[in-house]
Parts: sequence; C-alpha cells; structure tokens
Amino acid sequence: MWTKIRIALAAVLLLGTASAALAGSRDDGPSGGYVVPGSLDGVNPADHPHIFGNPAVARSYGFFQSRDGSWHVRPDWRSGGY
Repeated sequence: MWTKIRIALAAVLLLGTASAALAGSRDDGPSGGYVVPGSLDGVNPADHPHIFGNPAVARSYGFFQSRDGSWHVRPDWRSGGY
C-alpha cells in the first residue's frame, strides 16, 4: 500500500512541476524593458507604442521618424542629464 501512495505522490509532484514549468515559459509578447532618451540601442519601436505611436512623445525622447518609416535620434539631441 505504501508503494502505491509513494507512486501517486511522485506522479503528482512530477505533473505539478511540469505544469509550473510550462506555465512559466509562455510568451505573451513584450516582457518589459525601457527606452533611454536619445538612444535606440536595442529598442524595438513596436514594443513601445506609448512612445513611438505619439510623435510629440517620441520627440521628447529625442527621436524622429524618417520618410521611410525608420526611427532616428535627432542630431541636435541633448541628453538633459541621462
């Protein structure tokens, strides 16, 4: 009888661990990150629509969008202490 209980507990532990691992590996899209004003290093504009979706906000970060749609740092950008 103890053998059956041990096997059942081991199965529950194994299934619980496996489902926790699978739940933690879901990719629901952007996982955060931040944008440093005046730097596009490692930034995907699609992940930050609150900045790049609003030209005034993008300008306040020192960015502008060229006619071909790509983003650039303004040449006259001053970091303002960043």
